[in-house]
Amino acid sequence: MKKVYSRIEAIAGNVITVSAGDVQYGELATVSSAHGSSLAEVIRLYENKVSLQVFAGSRGISTGDKVRFLGHPMQVSFSDDLLGRIFDGGGKPRDKGPELGENMIEIGGPAVNPAMRIIPRNMIRTGIPMIDLFNSLVESQKLPIFSVSGEPYNQLLARIAMQAEVDLIILGGMGLKYDDYLFFKETLEQGGALSRAVFFVHTASDPIVECLLVPDISLAVAEGFALKGKKVLVLLTDMTNFADALKEIAITMEQVPSNRGYPGDLYSQLAARYEKAVDFSGAGSITILGVTTMPGDDVTHPVPDNTGYITEGQYYLKNGRIEPFGSLSRLKQLVNKDTRPDHRALMDSMITLYAAYKESLEKKSMGFKMTDWDQKLLKYGVIFEQRMMDLSVNIPLESALDNGWQILASCFSPEETRLRSELIKKFWPSPGGGAD
Repeated sequence: MKKVYSRIEAIAGNVITVSAGDVQYGELATVSSAHGSSLAEVIRLYENKVSLQVFAGSRGISTGDKVRFLGHPMQVSFSDDLLGRIFDGGGKPRDKGPELGENMIEIGGPAVNPAMRIIPRNMIRTGIPMIDLFNSLVESQKLPIFSVSGEPYNQLLARIAMQAEVDLIILGGMGLKYDDYLFFKETLEQGGALSRAVFFVHTASDPIVECLLVPDISLAVAEGFALKGKKVLVLLTDMTNFADALKEIAITMEQVPSNRGYPGDLYSQLAARYEKAVDFSGAGSITILGVTTMPGDDVTHPVPDNTGYITEGQYYLKNGRIEPFGSLSRLKQLVNKDTRPDHRALMDSMITLYAAYKESLEKKSMGFKMTDWDQKLLKYGVIFEQRMMDLSVNIPLESALDNGWQILASCFSPEETRLRSELIKKFWPSPGGGAD
């Protein structure tokens, strides 16, 4: 039985401090005041001083209120009843459905031992050519989507949620605008994907500590389903809001700030979440896609900078499209060698020609005379952006490969593509429009 403490020594913002013993970092407590009971989480231990972040805020709490420690960290109910449900960052229902309380599991546990992981080997198809063809998403991979505010990254995540060839989607929203929350909800409902999804959402008006809980609660549920043999895709938006919540609490705790005011353990905090991506031997897998917005489109900002050292590449969303040059999936070679024999060669050829198109476009803008080759490249670049890069394009990988050959054939002769003759013989479109 945990002891009840009836004296709060300090209240700073939404953080209260008590003198207590036998308390663990991350442990939950209840704070009972005249206005009711509030949940709080231990966020710092220093000698016998215990600091707690109050979920609902410290308004109405006085120094004479009671604090009772619960003896366990944050927990979430785990069962198949989670599917199709929407919860807040504390695991409470947002969808007016029943509250779940059976089979409680702890969140924020350690990552899987690397020695027990399987080398990634399976592709996750999304129906988006700039992912499937050019930077394949691999099962158990961890990838950020680097973007700036105003880009359609939530629309991209919603589309991936509806189309990705996985068993389950866990969607974790941090600092979402209410409109974005409704967009996800309505899109998944209308697309018929909500029945295989679990949604944990923290809006900008919710307690900040719930923002910190969303990745952990999402990944704990994902791990539970993965151990049951499910292929789980975890979509997180926005990890910069998560980092800003860390910074806000660190400032409240008067911690010595690091780069741009973020706490010194920012790298460890991000890595603890991303490293949950895993392919279990004899069970399922967890794949993580997390949006990271870059203030001022600055990739050297601490959040994307640290993220880049943890993850296995990135998707770079700019001007409403996934950019081929800023994007990279470091594991794509593990899977695209097994899709179709022309996959890797066609990918390399099309990107090389698109880079040449960019050079011709720059020459044109500077007033240089355009050669016949430049004119071909300019035609190719426009078609490539329309039929490959546009996010409205929704086709399977095989159709995207066929589409790539047709784009090349409409702009170049076979020898100008520098593709191997055996591939050209097999896949080059006939004059009638189909492949030989």
